Order: sequence, then C-alpha cells, then structure tokens
Amino acid sequence: MPYINIKITRDGATAEQKAALIKGTTQLLVEVLGKNPATTIVVIDEVETDNWGIGGESVTKRRRRGQ
Repeated sequence: MPYINIKITRDGATAEQKAALIKGTTQLLVEVLGKNPATTIVVIDEVETDNWGIGGESVTKRRRRGQ
C-alpha cells in the first residue's frame, strides 16, 4: 500500500490542481512500480509560508523581496 505525501505552500493551489496531483502521482506509481491504484494513498499537506524556510529565511520573507 503506497503512501505519497506531497507538501506545498498554502497559497492558492486550487481543488482542481490538487485533484490532478492526486491522480497524476497515483498513475505514476502504477506505471513505474506496478502499484494498485485502489490501495495507493496520496496526502497533500499545505504549509503556511511563514512555516516553510529556504536558505535560512521564510518563504513569506523571500516572496516579499520578489524571490
């Protein structure tokens, strides 16, 4: 039973985009590893940008600077 955990920042991924991620990652495991899609679990965690750091600073701060 494969378990896929996708972590993204919480800043505007639509329900349709998340559904596409779930469908696409499930299909990838079917094609590459021969896994059963009925037992493949996909979880999307959305993290606030204040709680996601890159290079020693939060994504919120980086985005304010345009990075």
